[in-house]
Amino acid sequence: MTTSRLNKVIGALDAGQHVFATFSAADPTAATELSTSDYDAVVFEMEHKPWDINALKDSFQYLLSRRHIFEADSLAPPVTPIVRIPANGAEKAQWHAKQALDLGAFGIVWPHISTVEEARNAVAACRYPRLPDAPLYEPAGLRGDGPHAATRYWGISNIEYYARADVWPLAPDGELLVGLMIEDQQGIENLPDMLDQVPGIGLILIGEGDMSQELGFPRQYEHPKVLECKRRILDICAERGVPVGHPHVTADNVKQVLDDGYRFLMSAPVRTYPGLQRARELTGRE
Repeated sequence: MTTSRLNKVIGALDAGQHVFATFSAADPTAATELSTSDYDAVVFEMEHKPWDINALKDSFQYLLSRRHIFEADSLAPPVTPIVRIPANGAEKAQWHAKQALDLGAFGIVWPHISTVEEARNAVAACRYPRLPDAPLYEPAGLRGDGPHAATRYWGISNIEYYARADVWPLAPDGELLVGLMIEDQQGIENLPDMLDQVPGIGLILIGEGDMSQELGFPRQYEHPKVLECKRRILDICAERGVPVGHPHVTADNVKQVLDDGYRFLMSAPVRTYPGLQRARELTGRE
């Protein structure tokens, strides 16, 4: 039976380390490029990109490489795939989470979580049902049973998958990460109760884009009111030992992001074209 951690994100967070992640549309070409990167994880963006389940399935496969599989001493993929689903928390779209997990996703990011009920649904949708007298019963699981693609992707048997496909840190050996995006004032006000009443929340992500919209300062991430909201989230989570993610990490702000206490750092993959840039300089096109 495999005992090593399969989810690199959980492994790093559990050890008190930082996680370096990026985001991408569900696209095999992008997944191939990311497969040899130094990122710990990729969040496949399907909230503002199409919900294309076949593209997502292909992207999972293209994150793998034959050489890595041959050389690795672990079944863990080099870049852990996580999926941000399309529906807001109030829509309780359990089927999006179910489909992504059934393909082999190691975590789900839930947008626009604003209430305890929405947070409980997010965790429950990522757990299999069990009897009320079973250990770690709450939040009661709602996930349907169909993990055959996931077990193939994880490289383990169905029985082992059932044992490991639970949410961390509620299940210490669980391999599934539930991330909640806090994106509005209601979510901030309810965040203490979410974290106190709903076990199994592994990560809080700051949705500073929508938050800044609500505050009337769209995309002004450094506006004092936006910074105040972000600080409140960081403080609430720090009191409870829950890691917080920053979605817009750049070379210019990364030191501040680290100093602020973020542990899940998302940065956009940036392409450069040095040949083109130099040619434009030499031909006076700059």
